[in-house]
Amino acid sequence: MSVSSRSQTGPADRPDLSAAGSAAADRPDIDPAAAGRPVAALPVVDVSDDALAQTSARLALTAEEYDRSAEFPWKGVQAVHDAGLLRLGIAPRYGGQGLSATDSVRVLQWLGRGDPSVALITAMTILQHVLEDIDPWWPEDLYRTVVDDSRRRPVLLNAIRAEPEWGAPARGGLPATKIRRTAAGWLLNGHKGFATSSEGLAYHLVWAATEDPDPLLAHAVVPADTPGIEIVRTWDHLGLRASSTHDVIYTDVEIPFENFRGVPLSEQRADPGLGAVGIGVPALYIGVARAAQEFFLRFANERIPTSLGRPIATTERIQTIAGEIEAQLVQAEEIVYGVVRRFDEGDPSASQRFLVAKPLVVRAVVTAVQTAVAAIGNPGLTRHNPLERHLRDVYCARVHPPQEDSALLLAGRQTLTAARC
Repeated sequence: MSVSSRSQTGPADRPDLSAAGSAAADRPDIDPAAAGRPVAALPVVDVSDDALAQTSARLALTAEEYDRSAEFPWKGVQAVHDAGLLRLGIAPRYGGQGLSATDSVRVLQWLGRGDPSVALITAMTILQHVLEDIDPWWPEDLYRTVVDDSRRRPVLLNAIRAEPEWGAPARGGLPATKIRRTAAGWLLNGHKGFATSSEGLAYHLVWAATEDPDPLLAHAVVPADTPGIEIVRTWDHLGLRASSTHDVIYTDVEIPFENFRGVPLSEQRADPGLGAVGIGVPALYIGVARAAQEFFLRFANERIPTSLGRPIATTERIQTIAGEIEAQLVQAEEIVYGVVRRFDEGDPSASQRFLVAKPLVVRAVVTAVQTAVAAIGNPGLTRHNPLERHLRDVYCARVHPPQEDSALLLAGRQTLTAARC
């Protein structure tokens, strides 16, 4: 992998991911008949609140460090790997334990409380495992390699879809990233933006199209050590500064034939949905807001102005504000857990309710953190206090799909159409 001069990180704590980036075609030890064989069970992942709280606390130890440096959060990623959380979502047929919608929310809320950049990186990997369980599309041997490697090291995955000029696929249109058939496989060229986890990925899942009249569309599976990949460090953001959401340029990147299984545009099926992790992504920002609340409560109990002579927590004004913050967060949690319960029960209305749940959750968590900052004044905007970081991070909740305008537009159309029936 080629890395531009703007993306030289080279931290000493970076784990060895080289083996994770080897395509199955280059692994003579993999038997083609392996697809039909059972696999050994992966170690059970403890997703109890106690275990998740411990991992969250470990992430919090380095969250400020990575926020300030904007380097890739290797220590945090290693922490979630050590806890087994990067293996969540792997299907039982591959030795995993799967993932319920409720547990996805719990996991990501706890991780968001510790370090939302690491939480988002984790969510992107878990999401790919969940989608592979729902609607398998990886080459069988290659995915088995991913699962096996995940036992020993962090194997980060992400769908690289957005483009600087095009924006996000959710808004419609075709990618400018192109892929063409060669005698040996496929050749990929394109420029992607907002590629979360970019510097730590083991595999890039690159949304690309052929140039046929009825173009083939799919994610191309690109091992991260493939020549022709350049990561350009464009992510200089208000929040989630350690999420490594940089641009990636693919120049004549060669992949095996089986790593791109394009479907004609005219035959594209509806998106299978985000599965268990879809609502977990906004839920991680509830974790951010809970961390902000924790600081606010501690500050209120410790702050004793000379003019007052007692903690500000004893005043009705601060008590009312504390109640408002709690009300916003209870609202967000009740919405999220109500929707995920519907997902887990197979309620067909779950996806439609998620559509409006996301903007409601975002409004609540942003309001909660803003309320805390406004109440305590300058200390809330001082960088040596974590509240300033939590404020910047929680604003990033708005950008994840479905964005508020799209969600409300679609929800409005659905209700109006239903009323005509």
